Amino acid sequence: MGVGTNPPLADMRESWFVFSEATESSFWLKMKNRKVTIQDIADQASVSKATVSRVLNNHLTVNAEKREAVLAAMEALNYEPSQLARSLAGGRSMTVGILTQNIGTAFYDQIVRGVIASLAGTGYSPIFADGQFDRELAAKAVETLLGRNVDGVVLVGGNLPLQHLESLKGKVPTIVVARQLENWGDQCIYMDNFEAGYLATQFLIDQGHRAIAHIKGNVEHEDAIRRYRGYRKAMEDAKIPIDEELIYEGNFHGQCGTLAIESFLMRGKNFTAVFAANDLSAFGARLALYRRGIRVPDEVSLIGVDDMLEAALMPPPLTTIRQPAAEMGRAAGKSILSLIQGQLIPAPRLIPELIRRESVSTLH
Repeated sequence: MGVGTNPPLADMRESWFVFSEATESSFWLKMKNRKVTIQDIADQASVSKATVSRVLNNHLTVNAEKREAVLAAMEALNYEPSQLARSLAGGRSMTVGILTQNIGTAFYDQIVRGVIASLAGTGYSPIFADGQFDRELAAKAVETLLGRNVDGVVLVGGNLPLQHLESLKGKVPTIVVARQLENWGDQCIYMDNFEAGYLATQFLIDQGHRAIAHIKGNVEHEDAIRRYRGYRKAMEDAKIPIDEELIYEGNFHGQCGTLAIESFLMRGKNFTAVFAANDLSAFGARLALYRRGIRVPDEVSLIGVDDMLEAALMPPPLTTIRQPAAEMGRAAGKSILSLIQGQLIPAPRLIPELIRRESVSTLH
C-alpha cells in the first residue's frame, strides 16, 4: 500500500476491531483498578442514584425488580458497600466523637472502653480527642470533632462551662458521662458524687478519725464540689468541727496531692486521715507522706475516689470509693446511639461503693 492510498475496507474493519478490543480491555482495567461508585451501579442497573442509596440502606420503599437490578449490578461490578458509602447514602458520617480527659489515665480509659464496647457491631466508629482538663483545649477539641461531622458526641468528664455544653447540645446529640450536670436528665450519666464524699468521710469517722484533711478537685468542677459538700455534711452530722486549714484546693492531678500534704505539714497542721477527691491526688499524697517518713496507715490513713486499676497496687493498697467506670461507658454508648436515632433511654442510677483496703486503720 503506497503513501497516500487508503487501506482496504477489510483491513480497516480488522484494525477497528483490534482497536475496539484494546480500548474495551483498557476500560475494564481502569474500572477494576478504581473504586466503583454509586453512579456506576445506577448506570449498570438503569436506575437513579437515589434508588441505589435506598437499596444500600435497606429501605422498604424500593420495589423488588429494581432492588434485584441494583444487587445484580453490585455483584457484576464486584462492589462491596463501604462504611463511607453507606454513610453518604444515609446522610450520616457513622462516627461518634469522644472527648476524654488525660488519655492514658486508667479511670477515663475504662469509661472509653465501655463506650467502644457499646459501639461494636453497630456500624459506628469512635473518633477521639483529649481535653486534658483544659477548657481552651477542650473547646478546640470539640470544634475539631464537629468539623469531622460526627453524628453524636460523648463528653467524658471535663470542665467545659455549662453554657458551652448547652450550645453543643443544640448542635449535635450529646451525652455527658462521669460529670454531674443540673437539668441534663438522661443525657448525663454519673455517680452520686455527694454520696461518694459522704461515704468516704463517714468511713474515716467510723474508724475513729476526727482530724480529717480534704484534698479537693477542680474548684469549678461539679463532681469535686459535690464530693466536698459530702465531706462537710458527714463532718457536720458527726458534730466534728471542720478545720478550714485542712482543706486544700486541688485539681484532680497527682501533683496536687503531694503539694497538699507539704502545705499541711509546713503549716504544722495535725491530721490523722486524708480524704482525697480522686485516686490520682491520693497517689500524690501517699508519695509526700512516704518522703516525709510518715507511715500509711499507721500514722495517717488515706482514702480516694474512683478505684483506678493502680489503687490496688499502691503500697499499701488504697481504700477508695469505686465509680463503675466501664458500666458508665457502656451506658453512655447505648445512650448516644439511641439519641442519634431520635430517642433517649433512661440513664442508670449509679451508686458509689466503698472498696476497703489497707490504707485506712482504726484509731484506738
